[in-house]
Amino acid sequence: MRVTRGLSGSGAMDAGEPAHLALTIGNFDGVHRAHLAMIERTVDAAADLDLSPAVLTFHPSPKEFFARQAGAPVAPRLSTLADKLQRFRDAGIERVIIAQFDAKLSKLSPEAFIGAVLEDHLHVRWLLVGDDFRFGHKRAGTIATLRAANTFTVEQMHTVTIDGHRVSSTGVRAALSDGDLAAAEHLLGRPYSICGRVVHGKKLGRTIGFPTANIPLRFMPPLSGIFVVRVAGLGSVPRFGVASLGLRPTVNALTRPMLEVFLFDFDQPIYGRRIEVTFLSKLRDEAKYPDVETLSAQIRRDAEAGRAYLARIGALEEAA
Repeated sequence: MRVTRGLSGSGAMDAGEPAHLALTIGNFDGVHRAHLAMIERTVDAAADLDLSPAVLTFHPSPKEFFARQAGAPVAPRLSTLADKLQRFRDAGIERVIIAQFDAKLSKLSPEAFIGAVLEDHLHVRWLLVGDDFRFGHKRAGTIATLRAANTFTVEQMHTVTIDGHRVSSTGVRAALSDGDLAAAEHLLGRPYSICGRVVHGKKLGRTIGFPTANIPLRFMPPLSGIFVVRVAGLGSVPRFGVASLGLRPTVNALTRPMLEVFLFDFDQPIYGRRIEVTFLSKLRDEAKYPDVETLSAQIRRDAEAGRAYLARIGALEEAA
């Protein structure tokens, strides 16, 4: 999969690659089941039309950009850019264009966006957008604006619903914020997970008998608390444990979120390793304790509760 950052310069493909694109556009935060339906349709259309299946996405998202401009709270992100790219690759996308959403792009008229970006830069021949898609300055562009271009075919993806509920990133965030991991999984099509690279920490966990793999997060996630987790990326079989996600209020409180994972029956150096942490069950919310001894006792209870949950679902046999 070829990844291009920015919309400046030539849009031509490398020699030997298809010259034209079947494209879908969106933020794709979380790459949930509705997003996957759009991507699958784009891949199918590309195969039928002998085009290269591609995604145009934005970083930051337009909503994040305008929220920061207004000094308003930014909605939690469901996924990192790296997570999204991996999902695109797995789904068969061949090219991803990451556009930096800034003041210049936000002021581009719908007609200029079509001409400069879709036609001249990306050579789009087939385009898929959602039924609520708006683009260009002040969101003036609509599907009708796109169809007036006459240089590419435009297809509209209708709302995806499951059991009568609209699948959306907002819905996934709400489920995770409520601690309803099952509802989030239903909308995502998979359990919610966070990927990241393990870094050195303060080593406090090790001194109290619970060494943790620490993953600092650059974005505020939509959930926090103590969870039972499955970890991939440390060998051919998954590992299990309990994790704390949040600002660590008891000791050295943080200003940016941290994911700290205590792995059961595992004691190997994994600094620098990229792992995927999948959230299986929420045990409790974060809490501030009066001292390290009280915190240590609570972590011990969390570990026991985590092992009991994993035994009930037979997960520990998976790691054996």
